Amino acid sequence: MATLDELLKIDGVVAAGEFTADGKLGDHKSKMDMSPEMAAMTAQYCATVTMMFNTLAGAYSQLSKMNWVPQQGWAYSGGEWTVAVGGNRGVFVETAKADFNQLFQALVGSR
Repeated sequence: MATLDELLKIDGVVAAGEFTADGKLGDHKSKMDMSPEMAAMTAQYCATVTMMFNTLAGAYSQLSKMNWVPQQGWAYSGGEWTVAVGGNRGVFVETAKADFNQLFQALVGSR
Protein backbone atom coordinates (compact mmCIF):
# COMPACT_ATOMS: atom_id res chain seq x y z
CA MET A 1 0.00 0.00 0.00
CA ALA A 2 1.12 3.51 -0.79
CA THR A 3 2.37 6.00 1.78
CA LEU A 4 0.64 9.35 2.20
CA ASP A 5 3.45 11.00 0.22
CA GLU A 6 2.99 8.46 -2.59
CA LEU A 7 -0.77 9.03 -2.59
CA LEU A 8 -0.20 12.80 -2.95
CA LYS A 9 1.86 12.14 -6.10
CA ILE A 10 -1.13 10.55 -7.88
CA ASP A 11 -2.60 12.91 -10.48
CA GLY A 12 -5.40 15.01 -9.00
CA VAL A 13 -4.89 14.03 -5.35
CA VAL A 14 -4.76 17.13 -3.14
CA ALA A 15 -4.97 15.57 0.33
CA ALA A 16 -4.31 12.20 1.94
CA GLY A 17 -4.90 11.06 5.47
CA GLU A 18 -5.40 8.28 7.97
CA PHE A 19 -8.18 7.86 10.52
CA THR A 20 -9.04 5.50 13.36
CA ALA A 21 -12.22 3.40 13.53
CA ASP A 22 -13.66 5.83 16.09
CA GLY A 23 -13.02 8.82 13.79
CA LYS A 24 -9.84 10.31 15.18
CA LEU A 25 -7.41 11.88 12.72
CA GLY A 26 -4.06 10.18 12.33
CA ASP A 27 -1.39 11.48 10.02
CA HIS A 28 -2.41 13.66 7.08
CA LYS A 29 -0.73 15.59 4.31
CA SER A 30 -2.17 18.12 1.93
CA LYS A 31 -1.35 20.23 -1.11
CA MET A 32 -4.43 22.40 -0.44
CA ASP A 33 -5.29 24.75 2.40
CA MET A 34 -6.92 22.34 4.86
CA SER A 35 -7.53 23.60 8.37
CA PRO A 36 -7.02 21.27 11.35
CA GLU A 37 -10.79 21.41 11.93
CA MET A 38 -11.55 20.33 8.37
CA ALA A 39 -9.00 17.51 8.57
CA ALA A 40 -10.51 16.29 11.87
CA MET A 41 -14.06 16.49 10.50
CA THR A 42 -13.01 14.60 7.38
CA ALA A 43 -11.51 11.80 9.50
CA GLN A 44 -14.77 11.52 11.45
CA TYR A 45 -16.80 11.51 8.23
CA CYS A 46 -14.65 8.80 6.64
CA ALA A 47 -14.77 6.59 9.74
CA THR A 48 -18.57 6.94 9.96
CA VAL A 49 -19.15 6.11 6.29
CA THR A 50 -16.72 3.18 6.51
CA MET A 51 -18.60 1.81 9.52
CA MET A 52 -21.92 2.22 7.71
CA PHE A 53 -20.65 0.36 4.64
CA ASN A 54 -19.25 -2.44 6.85
CA THR A 55 -22.70 -2.89 8.38
CA LEU A 56 -24.51 -2.70 5.05
CA ALA A 57 -22.06 -5.09 3.39
CA GLY A 58 -22.66 -7.76 6.01
CA ALA A 59 -26.44 -7.43 5.78
CA TYR A 60 -26.44 -7.32 1.98
CA SER A 61 -24.17 -10.36 1.80
CA GLN A 62 -26.73 -12.36 3.78
CA LEU A 63 -29.66 -11.05 1.76
CA SER A 64 -28.11 -11.38 -1.70
CA LYS A 65 -26.05 -14.54 -1.08
CA MET A 66 -23.17 -12.61 -2.71
CA ASN A 67 -19.88 -12.01 -0.89
CA TRP A 68 -19.47 -8.29 -0.11
CA VAL A 69 -17.16 -8.66 2.89
CA PRO A 70 -14.64 -7.72 3.96
CA GLN A 71 -14.97 -4.19 2.68
CA GLN A 72 -11.98 -3.08 0.64
CA GLY A 73 -12.83 0.53 -0.12
CA TRP A 74 -15.39 3.07 -1.18
CA ALA A 75 -15.67 6.38 -3.02
CA TYR A 76 -18.03 9.35 -3.05
CA SER A 77 -18.10 11.93 -5.86
CA GLY A 78 -19.94 15.22 -5.74
CA GLY A 79 -19.43 18.45 -7.60
CA GLU A 80 -15.79 18.54 -8.72
CA TRP A 81 -14.40 16.31 -5.95
CA THR A 82 -14.12 12.66 -4.96
CA VAL A 83 -13.19 11.08 -1.65
CA ALA A 84 -11.71 7.60 -2.08
CA VAL A 85 -11.07 5.41 0.96
CA GLY A 86 -9.32 2.10 1.45
CA GLY A 87 -9.10 0.68 4.97
CA ASN A 88 -8.25 3.54 7.30
CA ARG A 89 -6.77 5.86 4.65
CA GLY A 90 -8.32 8.17 2.15
CA VAL A 91 -7.70 10.89 -0.40
CA PHE A 92 -9.37 13.99 -1.78
CA VAL A 93 -9.01 14.02 -5.55
CA GLU A 94 -10.21 16.25 -8.37
CA THR A 95 -12.75 13.96 -10.05
CA ALA A 96 -11.84 15.04 -13.59
CA LYS A 97 -8.24 13.96 -13.00
CA ALA A 98 -9.02 10.75 -11.09
CA ASP A 99 -7.86 7.35 -12.28
CA PHE A 100 -9.93 5.17 -9.94
CA ASN A 101 -8.07 2.00 -10.84
CA GLN A 102 -4.80 3.66 -9.84
CA LEU A 103 -6.33 5.15 -6.69
CA PHE A 104 -7.77 1.88 -5.41
CA GLN A 105 -4.59 0.00 -6.32
CA ALA A 106 -2.69 2.47 -4.16
CA LEU A 107 -5.26 2.42 -1.33
CA VAL A 108 -6.06 -1.30 -1.08
CA GLY A 109 -3.51 -3.10 -3.26
CA SER A 110 -4.11 -5.92 -5.72
CA ARG A 111 -7.27 -7.97 -5.28
